[in-house]
Amino acid sequence: MQRHFDEELKALKQELFNMAGLAEQAVGKVIKGLVDRDPKLAQAVIDEDALINRLEVQIEETCLTLLARYQPEARDLRTIAMVFKIVNDLERVGDQGVNIAERTLDLLKQPLLKPLIDIPKMAVLAQRMLKDSLDAFVNQDAELARAVCRRDDEVDHLNDQIYHELLVYMSQDPKTITRAIDLILVGRHLERVADHATNIAEDVYYLVRGTTIKHRLAGN
Repeated sequence: MQRHFDEELKALKQELFNMAGLAEQAVGKVIKGLVDRDPKLAQAVIDEDALINRLEVQIEETCLTLLARYQPEARDLRTIAMVFKIVNDLERVGDQGVNIAERTLDLLKQPLLKPLIDIPKMAVLAQRMLKDSLDAFVNQDAELARAVCRRDDEVDHLNDQIYHELLVYMSQDPKTITRAIDLILVGRHLERVADHATNIAEDVYYLVRGTTIKHRLAGN
């Protein structure tokens, strides 16, 4: 029975990684659409979100089946509970991709307000955080999980820069307000992607070490 459980748990993790890959790709694709001014990429992210949603339901159903069939204990139980939490964060990442895509479609109807520098940087950081948080889960790597959490400050700093820079544009020329607000929202959505990656990393750290690092990183 243990062998069958191990095989099914391995398959569950693979489904989770597939979902994570789609969520990460959605962020990269929509930012590429924004930078390259390609509405087809933005629309593709909106269209493909249904697949991420289906995977969330499928993975949750598999988790429930494993719990009912094998009644796992200790670490195996905690791992399945972790998968439940991770899929929720990944689904939210997909939603953030859709939100950015909607802002992108609006932005592409108007001239470019300013060169996009910090937003692509934020996207790269957030994607890397997401990937590393899943790698930390796979490898049970508490230190990588901690490093992901620390990187959230970099994303927050870039988001603040974007916000303050766009405030200047709006104050100097009211005609820029609509585009500036859309870009501010893009930054906010990317910040949320990083937050979801941080949530996963915090949970991984707890799974591995048995202690929480939420709200305590500054002191560690």
